[in-house]
Amino acid sequence: MKTAVKTGLPEAGAPIEWATVADGILYTAQIPLKADGSIETGDIGAQTEVTLENLKRTVEAAGGTMADVTQVIVYLTNPAVFQGMNAVYQKYFPKPYPNRATIICAGLMVPGAVIEIVAYAHIGRGRS
Repeated sequence: MKTAVKTGLPEAGAPIEWATVADGILYTAQIPLKADGSIETGDIGAQTEVTLENLKRTVEAAGGTMADVTQVIVYLTNPAVFQGMNAVYQKYFPKPYPNRATIICAGLMVPGAVIEIVAYAHIGRGRS
């Protein structure tokens, strides 16, 4: 059975949860959503920071830490921003780093966003 994680993030305004847990695995997708519900539209560093802070908040709300994140999929709209994303990303994860794929896509459904992160974490049964 899956349960929604109460992240404290603003409501999505779509038929989604910011995160769910099932059988001790956290499933989440994060965007550069600020606390006031607006999108951070600054440079890749600022967008990555907001997105990863949202991920950290979500993992912690589920009872885990960033060390519990096992896989990350990063979607970027421009290959030129990869290094800027990576510079911020490496500050959020301890070694061993999560497995990661980075995908360059034509665009995201969120206007102004150049990054979206999908992540999975092994939180453990009973920690959701």
